[in-house]
Amino acid sequence: METKNKRVCILGLGYIGLPTAALLADHGYDVIGVDINKDIVDKINLGNTHIIEADLDVLLKSSINSKKLRASITPELSDIYIICVPTPFIYNENLPEPDIKYINAAIESISCLIKPNDIIILESTSPVGTTESIYKTLKSKKINLESVYIAYCPERVLPGKTLSELISNSRIVGGINEISSIKAAEFYKSFITGTIKTTDSKTAEMCKLTENSFRDVNLAFANEIAIICQNQGINVWNLIDLANHHPRVNILQPGSGVGGHCIAVNPWFLVYDNSNAKLIEQARRVNNSKPDWVVNKILHEVKAQKINKSE
Repeated sequence: METKNKRVCILGLGYIGLPTAALLADHGYDVIGVDINKDIVDKINLGNTHIIEADLDVLLKSSINSKKLRASITPELSDIYIICVPTPFIYNENLPEPDIKYINAAIESISCLIKPNDIIILESTSPVGTTESIYKTLKSKKINLESVYIAYCPERVLPGKTLSELISNSRIVGGINEISSIKAAEFYKSFITGTIKTTDSKTAEMCKLTENSFRDVNLAFANEIAIICQNQGINVWNLIDLANHHPRVNILQPGSGVGGHCIAVNPWFLVYDNSNAKLIEQARRVNNSKPDWVVNKILHEVKAQKINKSE
């Protein structure tokens, strides 16, 4: 895709949106970054980053100084819109419910700007069907979507290596139709070196949730084994090392639960809409309970030490 005269509007300047904005500016695109937090916008326009990420400060300052990147609290007319807003969940009595209000707000904010040949890409991790709902929302506003291309492309980066992995990691691009997949894939090919696989939007959304749920389930297994080993008086680290010498076994390392931005949240998106996701739900509950187990274990050890010292 020719970058000349192309403007990209990125909605959400967090740990994915801001690095993506700086990277695209570095690749010749005119970028307008949008965030509802005015303090963040002002800071970025001064060439300063509000997140810690290797090499981002240098790339951001360069992009701001070259005037290829500018931040704003409101979207502006562009050719490509990328949505990188948070997708948290709402706690309720039964299961955590996915909250896509920020996605809906982002779509609402650009709805009056959309024109023929625009590309709209959702990168936020989302429940299956969210990309199709974007199309339905825009259609309900009587917007001519005949030559507007809508797709989903989830990020796959490791914090601390975001810039390098945005370029080198493979990407899944799923459009609401085949031409949307092709147009979005062409855009990504202009700045990444990783393999690009195209599919439909629902499969792409499911792929992202599957990847994170896979990690969560495997970590839950390791965490559960650690609890069992503690009860049996077995060194879990030694056990896992021995078990992993089996040619088809690769148990992950247990910890105090699950960290990161995504793994502790995204599996709930599958559980909420799918009564068959029993293993995924149980893995989430195992990992959610592990911090309490660790704290109780520490308190038990502290109490034992106090008793020993008093004797």
